[in-house]
Amino acid sequence: MTAVPLPDGYSYGPWHDGPDPLAPPADLRDALDEIGRDVMAGASPRSALEELLRRGTERTAGLDELTRRLWQRRSQIQRRNNLDGTLQEVQRLLQEALDAERRELFPDPDDEARFREAQLDALPQGTAAAVNELANYDWRSGQGRENYRKIRDLLGQELMESRFQGMKQALQNAGPEDVERINEMLSDLNDLLEAHASGAEDVQRRFAEFMRKHGEFFPENPRDVEELIDALAQRSAAAQRMLNSMSAQQRAELAELTQQAFGDPRLAQQLSRLDSQLRAARPGEDWTGSERFRGNNPLGMGEGAQAMADLAELDALAEQLSQSYPGASLEDIDLEALERQLGKDAGVDARRLSELERELRRQGLFERAADGSLRLSPKALRRLGETALSDIVNALRGKTGERETESAGAAGEPTGASRPWRFGDMQPWDVPRTIRNAVLRSVSVGERRVRLDVEDVEVVETEHRSRAAVALLVDTSWSMVQEGRWLPMKRTALALHQLITTRFRNDALQLITFGRYATPVELPELIGLEGAWEQGTNAHHGLLLAGRHLRRHPDAQPVVLMVTDGEPTAHLEPDGEAVFDYPPQPRTLHKTLSEVDRLAKLGASISVFRLGDDPRLTAFVDVIARRSGGRVVAPDLDGLGAAVVGDYLRTRRR
Repeated sequence: MTAVPLPDGYSYGPWHDGPDPLAPPADLRDALDEIGRDVMAGASPRSALEELLRRGTERTAGLDELTRRLWQRRSQIQRRNNLDGTLQEVQRLLQEALDAERRELFPDPDDEARFREAQLDALPQGTAAAVNELANYDWRSGQGRENYRKIRDLLGQELMESRFQGMKQALQNAGPEDVERINEMLSDLNDLLEAHASGAEDVQRRFAEFMRKHGEFFPENPRDVEELIDALAQRSAAAQRMLNSMSAQQRAELAELTQQAFGDPRLAQQLSRLDSQLRAARPGEDWTGSERFRGNNPLGMGEGAQAMADLAELDALAEQLSQSYPGASLEDIDLEALERQLGKDAGVDARRLSELERELRRQGLFERAADGSLRLSPKALRRLGETALSDIVNALRGKTGERETESAGAAGEPTGASRPWRFGDMQPWDVPRTIRNAVLRSVSVGERRVRLDVEDVEVVETEHRSRAAVALLVDTSWSMVQEGRWLPMKRTALALHQLITTRFRNDALQLITFGRYATPVELPELIGLEGAWEQGTNAHHGLLLAGRHLRRHPDAQPVVLMVTDGEPTAHLEPDGEAVFDYPPQPRTLHKTLSEVDRLAKLGASISVFRLGDDPRLTAFVDVIARRSGGRVVAPDLDGLGAAVVGDYLRTRRR
């Protein structure tokens, strides 16, 4: 697309200076939801972030997809091409030259013609040897003479292209003056590199003079000798790897043929000297590697060197995308190289991933724990809670025949919403909304003055709220992990925590996990909790801790919610030791039910959310519900969160 000039001096065109300023921002909420899901499933925040970057998002290819495309391109280069293009072209030109020469000599009856035919018949079998043998041959055929010149020019162009990208096109129709300039440039270049290797003090001055004289040969525009060596060494190493990938016979043929480059053996000698200096200056380059090419498309020496350079660049990009080395960062990805190999879309995807990672860190969604590990920040947990609660609210609203039954509009605490005034309402006015309604109505009917009408009035919506002490007990035995109930359990706790901390801030919530032992936990601990193989479902200990929480809030309405998928198989002894047995001992069941009875005396009815259809579990939780005046809910995993939150709201209203 070309820029289109406008009369006022502005113009429109493609954006080239960094990321598109009009591109939509990184979708942090969706990214955080995915990270949170992985963290709640047991992954660390760091590994969850890395997994997100590998997997990508809905509109952005991840690192794995970009890597797959890199390997696909690498495979295509090797499967489609071979490296004998220069040899094949020289053989074709030579054969055409010999055929044309024989056609020219055949009608001539004199002895000189027969002598020349004998010379041609006696040429060595090898292509390189035959070309060298014909160096001083006086061609009768114009086509033969032209083809032989093409062979020398081709060898010169390919030899230079293999060391200096873009030289083949620049040397089309090169004359003796051009060849002399190339030899002069190579001689000066070798002298400069020798001065640099010897530590000469005036190297920078020599470099500046060299670039002034020969800068046209170096479109990379290096700033100093080191950058010049870097660019040359990468290309020279690629050319060497190309030679390493050929058969010994092909290498020998090319080495002999290059002596005829432009009909001037000095060119090959200067390049050999240059290669030696570059190898000494950059021993870290890959000078010994090789690749296997098995396609049918012949590549010349220049194209072969470029193919080797592409393969090396693809390998470097794959390492950058792997992010597996110490201190790895998406900022390390060479975006220009990525776009060269995979196109602009790949560069856009990599930029988006880098922006996503940077924004997740910049906005404080991760923080360092005391032990140095990475964890989700309170801000991130709030965002996850909002998403989890929103999903549950949508599920609750989708239930046929049910509606919200909070006493909206009754005197009490503001809900944050407003509604139009109705006759008999005693709530305070929402003044900003009322004035806004009056202004909009007056303007819409063309009135110059703002007049307040009864239809403009909105009142603050309120609801009655009592204080509740809520204990959510969640089973963390191994069966919860094994049966895929781990993540729904955590999302349920996250949603309930979000609801209470934002909508019912006066309520006191205690999260309690129970496996072999029960433990009060904060939300970040629960979210980051990893599943562990542990025998025991100690509901007794969990209910005991729930009772302690309720007693600390005697003025609050008691609410006990328990999520479990197994009957009690452990209890706590007076000395603090947990006793496990399966099938459960009568003592375990007795102590668990005794704790249920203590909670019932505090006025707490226990709602049990049964996961699974084990008959023994079903029978036992029914007993808990009867003795506490509670109830049993058997939701599927997708409905667990809605069941717990809905029951909390129902119990609280009651």
